Amino acid sequence: MCDGNQTEVTEFLLLGFKGLYKYKFLLFIIFLFSYLIIMNGNLLIIVLVSTNHNLNIPMFIFLKHLAITDILITTTIIPLMLNIILLDVKVVPVRSCIFQLHFFFIFGFIQCFILTIMSYDRYLAICSPMHYNSIMQPHVCHKMVFGSWFLNFATSLEIILVWQLEFCLENAIDHFFCDLAPLIELATSDTSLLTIVNFAMSIFGGVIPFALILFSYLRILFTIMTLPSTSGLRKAFSTCSSHLITVCVYYGTLFMVYMAPTDNKSLSMNKFMSLLYIVVSPMVNPIIYSLRNKEIRKSIQQMLKQM
Repeated sequence: MCDGNQTEVTEFLLLGFKGLYKYKFLLFIIFLFSYLIIMNGNLLIIVLVSTNHNLNIPMFIFLKHLAITDILITTTIIPLMLNIILLDVKVVPVRSCIFQLHFFFIFGFIQCFILTIMSYDRYLAICSPMHYNSIMQPHVCHKMVFGSWFLNFATSLEIILVWQLEFCLENAIDHFFCDLAPLIELATSDTSLLTIVNFAMSIFGGVIPFALILFSYLRILFTIMTLPSTSGLRKAFSTCSSHLITVCVYYGTLFMVYMAPTDNKSLSMNKFMSLLYIVVSPMVNPIIYSLRNKEIRKSIQQMLKQM
């Protein structure tokens, strides 16, 4: 409980992009346009994979679920961010802030797991092509995806600890969404257990999946280097290049935001770095996969002809 001379915080002030208020209409247009691209691009991939039987193969099944998580995580963050930009600051109840953080955790971890599954799919396709069809059957792919959702129940423990936090006097969050680091910084109760659990969850949901992706691509690299022809080398690389670009963009920004030391300057920088995996990555993923994939391009052309 707060001390007698302290007021318990029931609402947070999200400050958004303070210092850029004179550009708020430009920022609003940019992020609104980006959100529309994210929604339309990822919905297009979901519709194509769901309706086209030629795309009912493991790589596109995983791509569809990656598109779903891209839509969910951006919808969790961007509408509130657009509201903050127009209003300069946004008053958010503590309960709503923690709910947003919970959904952000869930969808973020699912993205990590799905990217890991996609790297395993590429590993089997290149390193064990003879066993690929027997292992990566559609029902197995769906079990992997649903397993990723099930594993996210582990995030509930961390959120339970967040609900135990007490906030007194200070309620301003210098961010455009309710991230964990600003909440820990504002908390007036003991956060040591939450910090330990958050570290463990980061290892479980971030570092271990990344290590598995790295291991998969090291095996892929060694396999590619043994291919006798340059055409085989080019074909093998093209099958995993889109996924590799997505992994580099997503994990690169995650590590820069959440693994770097936190001080006042880095917290401000992290706010802008967060835009890379919340806005940029979900926006470029459909572009990367549609431009670099012959089947997706062909399906888009067929859909346009039918329309």
